[in-house]
Amino acid sequence: MPHVSIICGSSSDEEIAKKAWEVLKSYQIGYDYQVISAHRDPDRLDEYISKSSAEVFICIAGLAAALPGVVASKTKKPVIGVPVSGKLMGGLDALLSIVQMPKGVPVACVGVDNGENAAHLAARILGISV
Repeated sequence: MPHVSIICGSSSDEEIAKKAWEVLKSYQIGYDYQVISAHRDPDRLDEYISKSSAEVFICIAGLAAALPGVVASKTKKPVIGVPVSGKLMGGLDALLSIVQMPKGVPVACVGVDNGENAAHLAARILGISV
């Protein structure tokens, strides 16, 4: 059973997801990996969230970075956002999008492209230490 769900908004974000799942493996934490865009496939995202047994979601997204906020709006489980660097603003646009969630829709945010810290934070949320 996966304890953590890693969701990328685009397949181009997979290198950051790999960083996260390598850390999760080091903690022996089960994970599930999906590529689901909040913009292009909202119905599939809704279905995935509602059926997921994950205890923590790691959402990796760039540009408008809507994915973490959308996931947080649809679950009461912890959501960790990982902003992805871009060509224009170096990930600042994604970072600001993730940290500026409305009250009642919390999303934890780690540094730009920092899948490793997202996984370490997920382990702490789960109460797992090495």
